[in-house]
Parts: sequence; structure tokens; C-alpha cells
Amino acid sequence: MKLSVSETSKLMGVSVRTLHYYDEIGLLKPSEKTEAGYRLYDGNALAVLQQILFYRELELPLKEIVHILSQPDHDQKKALTNHRALLLLKQQHIEDLLRLVDETLGGNENMSKGQFTFADYEEAREKYAAEANARWGHTEAYKESKRHEESRAETESIDMMNESNSIFEAFAKYMDRSPAEPEVQALVKRWQDFITRHHYCCTNEILAGLGEMYVADSRFTENIDRFGDGTAQFMSEAIRAYCAK
Repeated sequence: MKLSVSETSKLMGVSVRTLHYYDEIGLLKPSEKTEAGYRLYDGNALAVLQQILFYRELELPLKEIVHILSQPDHDQKKALTNHRALLLLKQQHIEDLLRLVDETLGGNENMSKGQFTFADYEEAREKYAAEANARWGHTEAYKESKRHEESRAETESIDMMNESNSIFEAFAKYMDRSPAEPEVQALVKRWQDFITRHHYCCTNEILAGLGEMYVADSRFTENIDRFGDGTAQFMSEAIRAYCAK
């Protein structure tokens, strides 16, 4: 049995646009195309897509995945061993960044007043970036890691931006409702899941802090209120209700 591109998208959890892009760059060709030009995918194509998604989960760049899949004699073990080193480097990056944020949280008397701002976070992040560059900047692994970050497919960034915008638009649309209504609370869950998928594990505790930041920091407020005046405040109230459950 062969699946259409929309059926494949739903089954495998990737966007139709991503499948089209994979076809364009030669990463995943459909099993066949109908006379009308519709893409169809069989079991073999789905197996290849599963491999691609595995490598993407490891954050290998698309160019490297194309190389791995197109070279039967490619040393997969060596590629994964090298990438493991990059994952360890990233793990250290996250641990150090968390340490810096914890230090900021622990040493700032304004924390109890909800005054931890985006600027504080950016300062901590930039401090780490400087430390990481000084510590690992000369290593090939660090250079490769930077190349990997810079080579992320543009289509994925666009998809992520469109998804976040649609969530903000939905919050703006629901502003005439109670923040505690089920539909609004489902939207908060959708936002929490979005952050977890694309950025970091967003626990209720972290989400509650973000909700406060959306109204405490004018930069967050102004950005969210582009979708409608008061959206940031409504979103913050909805998050507060969600985290109070």
C-alpha cells in the first residue's frame, strides 16, 4: 500500500512542507508520482524516512544525512561516534547554561519579586557563549558543532515560526473568553509542548516563570502584543490558571 504525502505526514509526524523539501534536495524521493504529480510513499520510503528522523533527532545536518544514506560504504559507526562527541559537548553546554541561570536566580534579590528579565537570561547565555568559545573554540568538535547549528534547514525554521505565530494568534482570538476555559487551557498545553519540542523541557514550573516574564518584561509584552493588544496579559493569566491545577 502506498500513502499520499498528507497521509505520510500524519503517520510520521513531519510536515508536508518538510517532505516536499526532502524531495527537492534528494534526501527522500517518493516511491512514485501519479500522473497528476501527487507524491506516493511505500513501505521502503517510510523506512528511509524513519532513518532520517532518527538522524535528525541526533541533530545531524541534512547534508550529512544525505551523505550517509547515499553512500552504502559510509562508515556509519564512525559518523555516530563523532556525533556522540558533539552531543556530549552540547550536554556540557546545557549543564553550564543551567548552572549560570541557577547562579543568577540564586544571587539576584529581585527574584522573589518576579524581576528576572529577558536581559538577565541573555546576559547569562552570552557569558556562557564566551566561555564555551574560549574553552573549546580551537577544537574541531566545537567548530563542527557550530557548522551543524548554522546548517539547519531554512524550511524547519519557517515551520517553527509559523507554528508559534499560529499559537499567539489563537490566544489573541480567545481574549474575550475566560483564561480558565478548556479551549484556552488546551492552547496553553499546546504552547508548553511547542517549547519542549523546539527548545527545552518546559515543566509547569518553567512555564509559570515564562508566564510572569511575558508581562514583567516589556520586550516579551511588545512582541506578543503584536498579535493584539492585551494578548501577553491574557496569555500570562491563562498560564497561571494552567499551572495552578
